[in-house]
Amino acid sequence: MSLLSSLLRLPQRGLVMTAVATRHRLRLAGPRPDRNGGQCRGTPRRAAAGRAVTVGSGLSLSAFFLFSGEATKKDEGDTEEGEAKADAEDAIILLLKKAKLNIMKGELEEAERILHEAAWLSQQSDNKAAIIYTYDMMANLAFMRGQLEHAEKLFKATMSYLLAGDVKQVSALRISNKLFPILFLLGRDKLALAGYQFCILTLEEKIAKQKDLVPDALPEEERVNTHLLLAMSLDSYARYLLAHSQAALAQTMYERALQIAMEIHGETHPQTVVVMSDLATALDSQGLYDEAHARVSRAAELAQQTEHPEAHVILNNLAGILVHKGDYSQARRAYRAALEQAEKSGDGVSVRYIEKELAQLAKRKRMQSKASANSQVEDPGKAGAEARRE
Repeated sequence: MSLLSSLLRLPQRGLVMTAVATRHRLRLAGPRPDRNGGQCRGTPRRAAAGRAVTVGSGLSLSAFFLFSGEATKKDEGDTEEGEAKADAEDAIILLLKKAKLNIMKGELEEAERILHEAAWLSQQSDNKAAIIYTYDMMANLAFMRGQLEHAEKLFKATMSYLLAGDVKQVSALRISNKLFPILFLLGRDKLALAGYQFCILTLEEKIAKQKDLVPDALPEEERVNTHLLLAMSLDSYARYLLAHSQAALAQTMYERALQIAMEIHGETHPQTVVVMSDLATALDSQGLYDEAHARVSRAAELAQQTEHPEAHVILNNLAGILVHKGDYSQARRAYRAALEQAEKSGDGVSVRYIEKELAQLAKRKRMQSKASANSQVEDPGKAGAEARRE
């Protein structure tokens, strides 16, 4: 369930693609654990950081919270000031919508220019909530562009405004969850780890308290959002653990995140499918290839059925697991299907990565054929027996 009001909502697929772009940036920036617990190069297997388990642009506060209250607190007689405030808010909302559309179209520089204009207008009108929303969006954009230190400063500024005002704890935790992956990518592992653990513990305690409340005491939206924020924290923490060769613990985190996503969104929801594929990666990292294959095969099937925006990434994950199972023919088919979809979606980074994987697979098959030929030369009797069996 999105926290954004209908006033700021864009088409669902567009919001999914914006979230995908942020996960893509995180996955490519960090190392991925290999099958032996070491480190290997980054892959386009994503998973959010920036990108939450909920589908959305990553913007964390509702338009109601952001653009309400200020004018109503003024003296009702101050009509001119109230009208000026409303005009400024309308202008800010329009700018934010334009910026989001530019992000979806990949016009990031233009989006940044528009956001700076929105930030200036927010400051001029002294609309604290609008400042928070705009800074949050600017930080997301900086993260997508790989400007990690700039994104860190913007998220911290957002947090400062949040903590200085009357905000819900869940809003501060949501921004914090975007900051921790950046700290990790900047090499501040201890801070990132402490942050992940604090967020998860805080949310678990919050959910435990919610269970003790009478049914009508808590809005359903707040309950759902708290659970989804926990799932986001678990998913992000799992990626941190995978990068630190703790695949078994990462598996546990992914399983918990998947359970929440299944309960709230159902199996076919885009983020449920992504977490399912990520869980397969954790299983694969432990050498549990059959279990990993079962998970990623189901994720790939659902991705195809629902026209998932990350279908090519999930197919690439399937192909990699098939390689580890030794099924090179099926792996090649999966890579080619992934490549075709990546080209259609315009994901140049994934296209280049998949092409390299196909080249590596072809090289592996050539080496295997050469080794087989050498074996036949060394033992022609054995080779003849094998030929007769075939």
